[in-house]
Amino acid sequence: MAEEDSDVATENRTKTDKKIEYPLEVQYCGVCSLPLEYCEYSSDHAKCKEWLKENIPDLFDALVNQAADQLADVDVGDGAGKKKQTRGGKGVVRVPKKKNVTKKVALSRAQRNKKKYVTVVTGLGTFDIDPKKAAKVFANKYSCGSSVTGPDEIVIQEMS
Repeated sequence: MAEEDSDVATENRTKTDKKIEYPLEVQYCGVCSLPLEYCEYSSDHAKCKEWLKENIPDLFDALVNQAADQLADVDVGDGAGKKKQTRGGKGVVRVPKKKNVTKKVALSRAQRNKKKYVTVVTGLGTFDIDPKKAAKVFANKYSCGSSVTGPDEIVIQEMS
């Protein structure tokens, strides 16, 4: 059992390139008094870079090369400019406007439960009416709940 543990320990040591020796020697910036790795988070980052370039040029070159290597690894493609939606649902999908569509608003009554119904309004998009604004107007005008359920569909709850 002890031999297995020592084998694992030697494998882990060979995987790491550097051995960490204690006590650590930390160099601090002469401008912001932070460790050199954290100068980029200070308010005087430009002054810190100048100080590092003048006082410790070898470390400055190493940090610049490390930053260049990290930037080279970043993939800049077509998707880099697009933001990924982080909160909420999929959002409302806008239907492209069609030029030769008959302009017609349709009202229908759909049964929700045995005695409850909802009114469904479709076709307002053909008149360039925003469904969200229309739903809010319906809710205020008729003192009921209304919501946008599709790209061009508004559901109005009836009072019973």
